[in-house]
Amino acid sequence: MEKATLVLEGGATRGVFTAGALDYIMEKGLYLSHVIGVSAGSCNAVSYVSRQIGRTRDCMIHKEKELNYYYGIRKSIKEKSIMNMDMIFNTYPNDLIPFDYDTYFNSEIDCRMVATNCITGKAEYMDERSDREKFMKICRASCSMPLACPMVNIDGVPYLDGGIADSIPIEKALETGNEKTVVILTRNAGYRKKRPAEPVVRLYRRAYKSYPRFVHTLIRRNYMYNQEIKRVKELEQAGRIFVLRPVLPTVSRLEKDTQVLTDFYNHGYQLMEKEYENLLKYLEK
Repeated sequence: MEKATLVLEGGATRGVFTAGALDYIMEKGLYLSHVIGVSAGSCNAVSYVSRQIGRTRDCMIHKEKELNYYYGIRKSIKEKSIMNMDMIFNTYPNDLIPFDYDTYFNSEIDCRMVATNCITGKAEYMDERSDREKFMKICRASCSMPLACPMVNIDGVPYLDGGIADSIPIEKALETGNEKTVVILTRNAGYRKKRPAEPVVRLYRRAYKSYPRFVHTLIRRNYMYNQEIKRVKELEQAGRIFVLRPVLPTVSRLEKDTQVLTDFYNHGYQLMEKEYENLLKYLEK
């Protein structure tokens, strides 16, 4: 196991790119000592630590009707969620696409899932190594997009998507003290996040009026994201970090087409295969 930190950006179904990249390095037996996952990056992170090649891919790409986790319009309104989060974080790991809790709980890899505390509006870097239900709650919280999913209550505190407060936790990665950091992004080079439109800002304020600090973080998310991208670029140019990002156009964050998702997964796998020797040289120098 290499002493290095792996940072995994989210992006909902864009996470299949990361899944492909991680499946390749898992096949090579390359495991880093620290992992920080955000949103869909958390799902990739835990499958990496549990050493389950192909698991995240299988969760995201499927044609079987019984595996579909998208609600219809009526169900979405009733459940106040566009996705069946119980399916993703209960039925999948405990029945349909089993998660290897034992391997994860006994792993020496330090794994952190980023979730946003809705009271403070700040990122928290969470883990759990004994309670299966709480573990999946943390993963669910990290992936619960604002407006699209309900808040997740953990120990009396409401949480939502970790990408709101810390989309690319590069500074948290540097705090580990590891000399090497590997970052897998799901956006193309040059991407910058735009400020939310005023109608969206008003919607945030209405929906989360009881959580003003959370709303403040939501509105400033584009600024923080762009600052993190700037920092990543600086560190990459200085040779301090290794970055893998898509070269082909990215997919929609709620992409449903299985062929489109498969192609993007393959892109991540093949790009990591192409860059693998460069990754090893970076880790060894």
